[in-house]
Amino acid sequence: MVGQSGNTVCGSGLKLFHLEDNGKYLYSRNTSVMQHNNNSRHVVVVGAGPGGLTSAMILAHRGFRVTVVEKGDRVGGRNAELRAGDYSFDTGPTFLHQRFTLDEVFAEAGRDLDEELDLVLLDPMTRLSWGEKSLETSCDAGKMAEEIERKFPGESAGFERFMRDHEAKLRVLFPCLQKPYTRAVDLVSPKLLRALPYVATGDSVFKLLERYFTDERLRLAFTFQSKYLGMSPWKCPALFSILAYLEYQFGVYHVQGGLCQISEKMAEVAAADGAEVRLDSPVEEVLTAGRTTAGVRLSSGEVIKADAVVINADYGAAVTQLLNGKGVSDRKMRRKGFSCSTFMLYLGLDKIYEDEPHHHILFADDYRRNITEVQNEKELSEDMSIYVRNSSVTDPHVAPAGGSGIYVLVPTINLRHGADWDATQQEYRDRILQRIEERTGMKDLRDHIVEERLVSPRHWKDDYSVYLGATFNLKHTLNQLLYLRPHNRYRNFKNLYLVGGGTHPGSGLPTIYESGRISSNLVCEQFGQKFPQIDFATPLLNPGKDAQ
Repeated sequence: MVGQSGNTVCGSGLKLFHLEDNGKYLYSRNTSVMQHNNNSRHVVVVGAGPGGLTSAMILAHRGFRVTVVEKGDRVGGRNAELRAGDYSFDTGPTFLHQRFTLDEVFAEAGRDLDEELDLVLLDPMTRLSWGEKSLETSCDAGKMAEEIERKFPGESAGFERFMRDHEAKLRVLFPCLQKPYTRAVDLVSPKLLRALPYVATGDSVFKLLERYFTDERLRLAFTFQSKYLGMSPWKCPALFSILAYLEYQFGVYHVQGGLCQISEKMAEVAAADGAEVRLDSPVEEVLTAGRTTAGVRLSSGEVIKADAVVINADYGAAVTQLLNGKGVSDRKMRRKGFSCSTFMLYLGLDKIYEDEPHHHILFADDYRRNITEVQNEKELSEDMSIYVRNSSVTDPHVAPAGGSGIYVLVPTINLRHGADWDATQQEYRDRILQRIEERTGMKDLRDHIVEERLVSPRHWKDDYSVYLGATFNLKHTLNQLLYLRPHNRYRNFKNLYLVGGGTHPGSGLPTIYESGRISSNLVCEQFGQKFPQIDFATPLLNPGKDAQ
């Protein structure tokens, strides 16, 4: 069954796709290289991020004429490749969980994921460290229970209860994340009503985990995933405990060459089905007439007409800047709750730390205080939490022989109240590197840096057009979920669609892929086109039972 986890290296070999493949141009720079010989409906996709590319891939396969316009010089958005000399990094996401969703969207485009990309199931998945105490996580339930019992005696029974309870919880909640919420009546759908006991609760993720574990550090091992949403586990709704379950049940994957290869491959697949992907093509305005969109105007002045427009730009930036006053004002946008930001370091080393894990999370000494400071959006934490990816222990393709690429992410305040990152970033960078040297086996890290790139919250805002520098987009609070989150079909326009972390179902690669599929299905429904139902999830979420 495609989408099931297992301790194997998946795929049939690595391919790195950039502008050319065997001499054939896959993408164009402000020029058309594809000739369309049909009279199908034309869809313009604004932004070649993972959600936009998902839509492009699916719609092109279903026969639509698709044009993707991307302001950058490569595809992927925050899922793009970042180059530093001979070193390759993922700009943003580095965890691939809920793999079956990616299997599904590739199947929507008539492709087998294992034939397109080389995926490796990580075991251990992540090392979690609290001072001298650490935990190696695994999606092998027996191995994970043994590790918990060894490090936290008497707590393995709580893990087993957590997994049993969340198998049922995910089965109920997951269908709610796969359907659109474009009408008020969607709030009383049978699927959502069945999920209400899990959704309409005042508990946070951390509070829920008190039912399973007594040691606070172990609770954090099952709640830190709320940071994928840019939220505090003490504020994140309890329904998102399913994030930990998804990891411990189905595993965490790495894509050889980096997760950016997913976006590269999606662009290639879309192009193979006739889509045109235009780089270096920023959009100035989405053209509107009454309750419809007519296409887009590029910064060059070129107008591209369309029957429908799919926006994959950052939600806050897009609807305040691209809709010519018909979106949301900046004043109203700022009233919404936004995630934290991140401070990023991309380090090319002339050394490989073979004994360090692929993923390593270093918790702050006072994690709750650290997270509270970040969520309050005003004060830089002196006691920071740090995520380090050492992908070269798994992937030989991201660095020169004998070298490695180290990816560092530190959750920090967004720009709601302003912060002078130009004045503080060097000192902050030095403190981060010192802490990594103190708390990992990378004791001489700074001595081996040969390439370095830095991205601060200001860079997220100015260079990547991320509203307030909020890397994970809108918060996932109950008043910004499901029907109350920006809809996949944008309000007041019958042919304008949204994909990405700022819309339903939310932030994180799997849900962004799902937003691309939901919006693609809505486009098809608008024009009366039927499409097949691809479902690998149901048999996985209902083990031992036939799919209904």
